[in-house]
Amino acid sequence: MTVNKESYWYNTNVASFPSISKDMEADVTIVGGGITGITTAYMLAKENINVVLIEADQLISGTTGHTTAKITAQHGLVYDELIQHFGKEKAKQYYTAQHSALEYIKEIIDRHQISCDFSEEDAYIYTNDPNEVDKINNESFAYQLLGISGSIVNELPIDIPMKLALKMDKQAQFHPVKYLASLINEISKKDNIRIFEQSPAVDIQKSDSGEPTVVTKQGHVIQSKHIVIATHFPFYNMKGLYFARMYAERSHLIAVKAKQKYPGGMYINAEQPTRSVRVTKTDEEEIWLIGGERYRTGNVDKTKEAFQQLESFANQHVEVDAVINQWAAQDLTTTDKIPLIGQLSKSTPNIYVATGYRKWGMTNGTVAAQIITDTILNKENSTAELFSPQRFHGDPDIKKLISMNATTAKHLIGGKLAIPTNDVSSLAEEQATIIEAGLNKVGVYRDESQQLHAVDTTCTHLGCEVKWNTNEQTWDCPCHGSRFSIDGEVLEGPASKALKLYDTSELEER
Repeated sequence: MTVNKESYWYNTNVASFPSISKDMEADVTIVGGGITGITTAYMLAKENINVVLIEADQLISGTTGHTTAKITAQHGLVYDELIQHFGKEKAKQYYTAQHSALEYIKEIIDRHQISCDFSEEDAYIYTNDPNEVDKINNESFAYQLLGISGSIVNELPIDIPMKLALKMDKQAQFHPVKYLASLINEISKKDNIRIFEQSPAVDIQKSDSGEPTVVTKQGHVIQSKHIVIATHFPFYNMKGLYFARMYAERSHLIAVKAKQKYPGGMYINAEQPTRSVRVTKTDEEEIWLIGGERYRTGNVDKTKEAFQQLESFANQHVEVDAVINQWAAQDLTTTDKIPLIGQLSKSTPNIYVATGYRKWGMTNGTVAAQIITDTILNKENSTAELFSPQRFHGDPDIKKLISMNATTAKHLIGGKLAIPTNDVSSLAEEQATIIEAGLNKVGVYRDESQQLHAVDTTCTHLGCEVKWNTNEQTWDCPCHGSRFSIDGEVLEGPASKALKLYDTSELEER
């Protein structure tokens, strides 16, 4: 059976919209059509706020469409760590925000009778590593201290070996595209909401009146009182130096048809390599979703075996009938593991950002929509300060910044010193190599039609050398996570400019 290399969630039709074709004005401009942007538009629509929502590609085509789609406040072993670093009150605020997001999603589903395969499930974090057992016990104590409903368990409903596990009661899961497609249908009926696809934002400038203006790739401008940057990585980020405060990781998922019935629950382990297991149910069948194999973007040596490792895990614990989908996702983690949500900087109080969800985007994306909407409406939000992008903590921020910058420097220097292969003539179809062209390095890819595609391998963000990702056929930057297509187009920031293209007419001889 041929494996579909697109996300399993892309089995749902989503309304399409035209690209922007003229200058506009609005109360709020939202840049980004994932869960954060769409939920924010939905919330503002109810307040009769005039909104323009623009998406660079198609709605829900980014990280939101590639998620595991767990709606849970169990974000790994995080609560004991939050208590140790920030105290009980802030740890409680983090949990309250995530739980509130779950309840809000349930409320929306009930209100609009959305059919999105929603189910309430207990969430389990387990370990087979003796070194992690104490951490799970400490996390259980943190649950008790914060009033989180859950308990230590010595046996899982699913047939996976473990030494100890911690359950968080009554979490949830759903089909993210079905959910958001319904929200899109709801907001598109509103006269005060305008939506545009294939309309990348490239800059923010000030208008003559002093209001911020979004400039699109087409050259059109949208003037508004407020701008919400919900683009995964902020496309307008230099003011906050966000690239230095987060690191990007890829993770992988496979969708599996199994012979046995799924026992219920959502599962993730505490140690590395990560293994995440859940099921999505349709009227006809159950599909097991098995994820993990995360690594820093640009670590291409690990991409080759990622899906094989997940299949191997599946075959050990599941009676696999067929693997039907496989795909990867990228997400960003901040130095203190708390997302950056709120005003972009003190000097731009009416420009808002939402990023750094650490692979828990269903709740954090909803939290972001709630915080940003409340701020725009001048309503108090009790968790806004916790997520503020202006925060900085000596511990753990400084330690993580040192570690991140050391890794970045290693890749920057290593990439410059790497010796190209200088061999294009033997390059096979759908393969890539790096050659020298004068003082520059050129990445060359041969497509299935034997056509060559050549780009300068120097990342347009800060000059690191990109590497070839065989699984996804992209050029990935190991320094800050930018990703580019075979023709150099930006797929993931922080880079905003494409890689330089090279003439391929003389490359065949090399």
